[in-house]
Amino acid sequence: MWHTARVSVLKAVVLVAGIFAVLATIGSAIRVVILPRGIQSRLARRVFRVIRIFFELRMGRRATYERRDRLMAQYAPIGLLALLVTWLGVVLTGYMGMFWAVSPDRSLRTAFRLSGSSLYTLGFERPTDLFSTMLAFSEAAIGLFLLALLITYLPSLYGAFSRREVMVALLEVRAGSPPTGVEAIERAQRIESLDLRSVWDSWERWFIELEESHTSFPTLVFFRSPQPERSWVTAAGAVLDAASLVASTLDIPRQSDAELCIRAGYLALRRIASFFRIPYDPDPQPSDPISITRAEYDAVVERLAAAGTPLKADREQAWRDFVGWRVNYDTVLIALAKLTVAPYAPWSSDRYTSVR
Repeated sequence: MWHTARVSVLKAVVLVAGIFAVLATIGSAIRVVILPRGIQSRLARRVFRVIRIFFELRMGRRATYERRDRLMAQYAPIGLLALLVTWLGVVLTGYMGMFWAVSPDRSLRTAFRLSGSSLYTLGFERPTDLFSTMLAFSEAAIGLFLLALLITYLPSLYGAFSRREVMVALLEVRAGSPPTGVEAIERAQRIESLDLRSVWDSWERWFIELEESHTSFPTLVFFRSPQPERSWVTAAGAVLDAASLVASTLDIPRQSDAELCIRAGYLALRRIASFFRIPYDPDPQPSDPISITRAEYDAVVERLAAAGTPLKADREQAWRDFVGWRVNYDTVLIALAKLTVAPYAPWSSDRYTSVR
């Protein structure tokens, strides 16, 4: 009698655990694919963390950027497939426990066959009692639901990726490769058009869409550009630096669109960083330190002066103004460059040693 009671309690616990596992998987799928808001899924986060560990071990500490790029290009797609396999595996295991718990004489092996047959709608193992039949129907529906979610998820994902990459590719025309803010200003100076209001407007919209897509579809953060030397992170840094130089250093009529672009940019980068739990100061002071040194700034100013760019006479105030703009996105830009293993670019990914 005591043994029978223990088995009954064990079956009840397994039944509850199986239900919880299935519900948790459905919740994870809804948060990752359906919910249009940047809410983390613990299951998805752990899957991508484990996959990242394997990728880092394979790359090693001394790998060249070319090898890192080739490997990291596979990280997001493999992570998505691993997430689907994990969802299906958890559902299969949860239902296996339920099938075993609701029958007094069903073995674990039979429960496994029944769960797998139901999940993948194979039909080689069929339940006989009503409750098990209901479980089989629900498991088959969940399996189809998860597969359909991924199929519908991919077009939205690649649509957002394509829109992002169009602007990243266009930036090479204006800012070179790797892109830099000073290069963008120099090229504008050569064609005698420092009125960049249309550029700031386009990139303000790009930053707004970047925030929405990369928090709703966080996998997009790790999708790499088709060209190894391009990255959405370094592109963002180049545009923000160009706008900061225009707002602080150039002696031209004020371009308020540049300042709005900076705000849109640092808000987007901060919210993406918040999703990945990257720490930053939400209210930095204009006098806070940044990763750009005064010597680096002066070198850029001299380069602009040599190109004939009109510059403000008070360089001390210009430096303070530049720091006041850069401090808003400095920390998150560098952290995201490291997170995504971005290619080398001045004033962004060159701030940490592993990309050199």
